[in-house]
Parts: sequence; C-alpha cells; structure tokens
Amino acid sequence: MTDLSILTKELDTTLNIRAIPDYSGALNGLQLQNGGKVKRIVASVDACLPVVKAAAALEGPALLLVHHGMFWSGAQCITGSVYAKLHTAMRADMAIYSAHLPLDVHPKLGNNAVLAKALGIVRTEPFFDFNGLKVGLRAKVKISRDSLVKKLGAATGAPVHLCAGGPAQVREVGIITGGAGSEIAAIAATGVDTFITGEGPHWSYTAAEELGVNLLYGGHYATETFGVKAAAAWLATKHRLPWEFIDHPTGL
Repeated sequence: MTDLSILTKELDTTLNIRAIPDYSGALNGLQLQNGGKVKRIVASVDACLPVVKAAAALEGPALLLVHHGMFWSGAQCITGSVYAKLHTAMRADMAIYSAHLPLDVHPKLGNNAVLAKALGIVRTEPFFDFNGLKVGLRAKVKISRDSLVKKLGAATGAPVHLCAGGPAQVREVGIITGGAGSEIAAIAATGVDTFITGEGPHWSYTAAEELGVNLLYGGHYATETFGVKAAAAWLATKHRLPWEFIDHPTGL
C-alpha cells in the first residue's frame, strides 16, 4: 500500500491544482481523506452515490479519482443520498480526490489532450481564454467532416450529434471537452471551422449553423472519461498499484 499523502501531493503538483482557477463548487484536490493508506486507485467521472457504492465493493482502501467532485451542486445538508454517499465511502476507508479544470487542461493527462491524441491529432496548441487560462486545444488538420465524426464516435464509444454548419473538409479544429457549446460564438471568432465539445444548449446548434462552423457534440460524460483514466493509470503505474475505471454514463 501507498501513503495517501504521497499520492495526493503528486496529483496536486502534477495537475497544478492550486494555481488553476475553477468553479467554486469544484473544490479541486482531496475532498475526503481516509485512514492514510491506499491499496487501489479507482477512476470515474462523477463522485455520485452509484459510483461510490461500486468503488466501495472493491478491495480497498481505495483512492477514488473523479472529475466532478462531491460538492458540484454546492453545499447540501448531510441527509438522504448525501449521507449515504459519505457513510458508504467512510465505512470503506475510501479517499476521494477531484480535479476539474486542472484535469481538462493538462498537456498530457488532460481530457482535451488525450481526446485529441485518440483522434490522431498530435500537433495542438492551447486556445480559448477562461479567466486567464487556455481551456481548449486547436490544431490544423486535413480530414473530412464525416471522417472526424466517425473518429470521435470510435474514441468515445458514444453517439456523436453533428451540426454540419461548416465546411465538409475540416482545416482547423478546436476541442474543449464537457459543456462548452454555449461558447460557440466566441469559438467561431477564433477562426476554427470545426468545434468538438461534449454538449451545449439548444440554441448552440442553430448558432453554429449561422456562424458557419461544424459543431460536434460528443457527449459531456463521454468526452470527460479520458482525463481520469489517464491520471489513474499514470499514478497507479508509478506506485505499482492496481487501478480500474467505473463507468457510469449519463447519456448527456
């Protein structure tokens, strides 16, 4: 087994947890400590009750590494499902660590970077500013729109919803995993002709059409499985620990 403090320190440092701005409810970093030892690393997208129950059923003590942490919905009374989640985790001596934007933007372990690599896009550069942070990647490519849609579906294992508002031959693509569809106007202003994200509001589809941009909705959940898997694999390999991914798709 490995000390929890060693694992969390490495995650904090590698993901630059303290320096990256984020939504206040993200509370990036260690959200629930355990007795101090870790035998297994478990990755999942959301620290929801079904995931915590599944992780607790594994041989532990475990470190659960997630993208959306326990406080995503803000402060809540510790009753009902919130109590059940904490009770289940603590009885299993489980630690929970969350990394949101730090795990989106990391150049090797991040959702954007690993998804780009899965699409065969290797020469990327950071783009799209959010509070002084570049939260996406862009790249010059030569690929048909139809081929890109197929590649995205194969990479995520989920359906891709396409707004074919831009050219049939893609020349410059932007990637921001998760729910960045509402930024379509600002994305179009950057000059990319095709934008890959997870989801967006209803109006983002028609806006993309009017702006002349291809918009590929790959699924919020599906586009954000990459970072937690990459980070868990990296950390587990370094410390010779077993790891696994708990898949709990939302379909969104």
